[in-house]
Parts: sequence; structure tokens; C-alpha cells
Amino acid sequence: MKFVRFLMKNAALANVPKHIDHFSKFSPSPLSMKQFLDFGSTNACEKTSFAFLRQELPVRLSNIMKELNLLPDRLLTTPSVQLVQRWYIQSLMEILDFLDKSPDDHSVLQSFVESLETIRNRHNDVVPTMAQGVIEYKDTFGQDPVTSQNIQYFLDRFYMSRISIRMLINQHTLVFDGNTNPAHPNTIGCIDSLCDVTEVIRDAFESAKMLCEQYYLGAPELELRVMNCKQSRDPIQITYIPSHLYHMLFELFKNAMRATIETHEVSHNLPPIRVMVALGGEDLSIKVMDRGGGVPLRKIETLFSYMYSTAPRPDFGDNHRAPLVSDTHTSTYITSQNLKPHRRHTYD
Repeated sequence: MKFVRFLMKNAALANVPKHIDHFSKFSPSPLSMKQFLDFGSTNACEKTSFAFLRQELPVRLSNIMKELNLLPDRLLTTPSVQLVQRWYIQSLMEILDFLDKSPDDHSVLQSFVESLETIRNRHNDVVPTMAQGVIEYKDTFGQDPVTSQNIQYFLDRFYMSRISIRMLINQHTLVFDGNTNPAHPNTIGCIDSLCDVTEVIRDAFESAKMLCEQYYLGAPELELRVMNCKQSRDPIQITYIPSHLYHMLFELFKNAMRATIETHEVSHNLPPIRVMVALGGEDLSIKVMDRGGGVPLRKIETLFSYMYSTAPRPDFGDNHRAPLVSDTHTSTYITSQNLKPHRRHTYD
């Protein structure tokens, strides 16, 4: 029996390139937050979502896998990138298993949710693993401007693709898991129609502060100022994904705290990190200010390069402690931890 399963698995693997070629011919379906909200609040049908995702996810997986194969051969041969490729292939195969299954079978729908959760968990470490592959490539072969630019272009698209795939998976699993979030009844999947911005800011700050205190035995305080153009004393609430806002702020706070402490290490008092939230007529602005010394002008252009870092290299083997750094490959490490859905804000 094991031999039969082995043959079937090898046969399926042999067909993977054909499936990738087929599904990569299609473009991902554009989806807006409004569409997610409308579907989840009015006519959420698990069968419809199942039928859509079993076609849409292979398209998105195949498109990014096609691009992955276009990376420099030396980067593709690194153990970390090969591991990422195996994860994507395995996830694609698991989704394809549902193409010929009936959505009218409740056990199929339940199995699909379980498979999506397995895929999401499998890809939790995609970002640090890919980052490790870039480090391995850089250490072995160095870097040149053309290759660095190509890798930059790919990783931007790769990480955006990953966000979109996780968004689709999270919406399906959270909407149809049968549970509700009593603390946030207006949450549909991972989207909160009444996302309290200042609450998320404070949560992100406290998480970064706890991490900072583990490293430096101290941390700056927060000064939060809110400006509402409507002159209302009510909390500023927007329709947004709290987990995305949380992670962006968490990264900014980590950087600000590390820079502040290292700049004022001989001082008895650390200057606070100031945050201003301004709600305008058409948009919301969040400004984070610190006294961490700033960045030299000559380094501004390199700050958003995945091949550049000013911080110590993280230990990827340590899964119990996150690094207090947030630039280039190191920043992708902490943002990739992808916490399991938190019942308070569903931070994922």
C-alpha cells in the first residue's frame, strides 16, 4: 500500500509543471475590501467560496511559482529557496485535490477548511526562509546591481502575492469556522469595519516595548496624540484589517525603540516615542516620531532594499525570541511570524 501511495505521489509530482503552466495563464481575480465585506455580511455561502478558491488559489500559487523559477540559478539552488519551492508545490497539489470534489458534500467543505489551515501554517515561515536564501546567496556569490534589482522586484511581488493568498485563506477559514469574536462583533473574517486605530497602536507599542525590555532592560514610553477633523471625542474607527496595521506599527516601533536606546545609552532618561493620529476628510495619517539619531541621507535609497541591512543578523534557528530589528531581510523575519488568529483582533 505504501508503494502504491509512493507511485501516486510521484505521478502527481510529475504533473505539477503542467498544472503550473495551465493555471499561470490566468490572471488573479481583483478583489476589494468592499467585496469581502459584502460577501461576508450578506450572502456568505461556503459552497460559493469553496468553488471560487479551488480555482483562484491555484492561479495565484502558479503565477508566483512561475516567477520563482525565473530567479538566478544560483539563488534557486540555495537550500532555503528550494524548501520554499517544495512548500508551494505541496500546497498546490493539496488544493488541486479538490477540483473534482462536490461542494454539496459537507465533509468536503470541512476537509477544505482543514487543508487551508494546514497550508497557512506550512507557509508561516516562508518569509524568513526566503530571506535566509537571499543571505546564503549574498554570502556565497556577493551581489551586483542588476541581480539585486531583479531580486528586489521579485521579492516585492512575492510578498504581495503571499499577503493576498493568506487574505483569501483567512477570510474563508474565519468566516466559516462557526465562531464569532464577542469583543469585535463587527469583524468579518479578518476585516474590522470598526477598527479602533488607537487601540491597535497601543497594542503594537506594548508588544514592541516588551521585546525591547527583554533586550535592553528598558524601553521608551509612548506619547499618543489624536486629531479628529470631525471634532468628535469618539475613538477613531475605520474599516481595515487590524493585523496589517498592527504589524506595520510593530515594525516601526521596534526600529524606533532600538534607535532611541542605542543613541541615548548613556542617558538616564529615554525620550518618548511620539505618535500622532490625524483623521482627515478623506484619509487617515499616522506619524511616528523618535529621537533615534535619524538616517544619513546617503543611505536613504538603500533602506528598502532586501539586500541591505544595518542590523545584526538574526538567528533563524531561534524560534522563541524575535529580533529587535526591522530593516531588510531582518524585518521580513519578524513580520513573517504570522501569529495564529488572535480572538481579540485576529492578528494574523
